[in-house]
Amino acid sequence: MIGNIVAGIYGSIPSTIPIDYLVVAGGSGGGKHGGGGGAGGLRCTVTATGGGGSLETALTLDKSTNYTVTVGGGGAGSTSRASRGSSGSNSIFSTITSTGGGGGGSGSLTGATGGSGGGGGGEGTFAGGSGTANQGYAGGTSANEGGGGGGGSNATGSTGSSGTGGNGGAGIATSITGSSVNYAGGGGGGASTTAGTGGTGGGANGATGNNNGSAASANTGGGGGGSRDNNATGGNGGAGGSGIVILRYSDALTITIGAGLTGTTSGASGGYKRTTITAGTGNVSWA
Repeated sequence: MIGNIVAGIYGSIPSTIPIDYLVVAGGSGGGKHGGGGGAGGLRCTVTATGGGGSLETALTLDKSTNYTVTVGGGGAGSTSRASRGSSGSNSIFSTITSTGGGGGGSGSLTGATGGSGGGGGGEGTFAGGSGTANQGYAGGTSANEGGGGGGGSNATGSTGSSGTGGNGGAGIATSITGSSVNYAGGGGGGASTTAGTGGTGGGANGATGNNNGSAASANTGGGGGGSRDNNATGGNGGAGGSGIVILRYSDALTITIGAGLTGTTSGASGGYKRTTITAGTGNVSWA
């Protein structure tokens, strides 16, 4: 009876809620004497999404129901010309999965396929790995002594040239937090003369000489930089950056962040709250 009166005065109380999201997977490691790491796949409902795809649609979820969140880790850089950089790990929110970045090619290896593909290895001409549709782009092809750039969520990695590494592909800018921030840039390729630069959105720079590629920024999904080594014991690839999950929802709601997750929630602004989850696996729910 009381419930009917409340519903009659205020209308039905909704049991489902729309949730906007940014889900960025972990970026991959760069190759040894090779290409930049591919950025983690990016899926987003605000401003833009990865791979040139159409903007994603907000999820309609039930109150008081647990939904899984996983933040993917970045892949390790390669320490051998015989193996690519390690691919990044997937990030997940409910039914949304973003694919980890593909490892940068080492030596005479092609780049690996991933959310965005890794750049080709630097001992000759080797193809970059493919990206995942609506998440990221392919890595760049290498040339002699110039590793290909890792693919980014917004652009293909650049092709290397003799002695010059390709630049990492650019990342996507989204305003889901209320400010425009770039995520998921590809790593730069290693080279003998001029290393490639990392793409906007956390992508790391490649290296010259016998130096290690740079590590990508944490919680960006950026790809690690490729290295250049003058011998088999020279510089190693740089590590990829960990991913991130950001959730935007009505400021009338309260979120519960479960055990196993590291996250923070902003104050209300513009009718929304935003929860940023930077590590772990666990559940979230709303009331």
